[in-house]
Amino acid sequence: MSRPSAPATRRQAEKNQRRQDLLDAAGVLFGARGYDAVSLDDVGSEVGVTGQAIYRHFKGKQDLLGQLLLGVSERLLSGAQDIRASVPDVSARARPLIEFQVEFALGNPEVIRVQDQDLARLAEADRRLVRRMQREYLDHWSAALAALHPEDSRDELHTRVHGVIGLINSTSHSLKSRYGPGVDPRRRADSQRALIKMAQAAVSARL
Repeated sequence: MSRPSAPATRRQAEKNQRRQDLLDAAGVLFGARGYDAVSLDDVGSEVGVTGQAIYRHFKGKQDLLGQLLLGVSERLLSGAQDIRASVPDVSARARPLIEFQVEFALGNPEVIRVQDQDLARLAEADRRLVRRMQREYLDHWSAALAALHPEDSRDELHTRVHGVIGLINSTSHSLKSRYGPGVDPRRRADSQRALIKMAQAAVSARL
């Protein structure tokens, strides 16, 4: 019988938090400026450490990018798997998938841009793993939308899935100023509700 894992020490908890802070800072900077324009010193300064200190957590800038996108892919795939487990009816999964994607996109607009523009910069092993998880995530969407539209051809279904996710991601990035600090929560909620309805309409439309 395996023993329960011991709680993290304060030092380990602080180390884990610093690592996450570096990933968050890298996501914002890479998304805003582009991977090539950001140095480790830039990332470190965002969290109050030197660029050299980042090597305590990552092998270098490419590894930092890799861990960022691997973490994002794992989070998305895990969310879709949770929806599949909690919603037995495949045709009823579209709405929670939309809500999940909207929540993620509105909370991480810069990371979405990093995914789009810097995937090719990953080490080969990381790139293969990210692509595999992305395909698995899209498979969850395809299953849900295929159940709603069994008449769609394979190409139509492929277009529908990418079109809906693209609508969510691009609109979220365009509206990122509505989700920052100090924004009226009602305004934020209105935008989020409108985006969900738009995505739902795209899912429901007959081709």
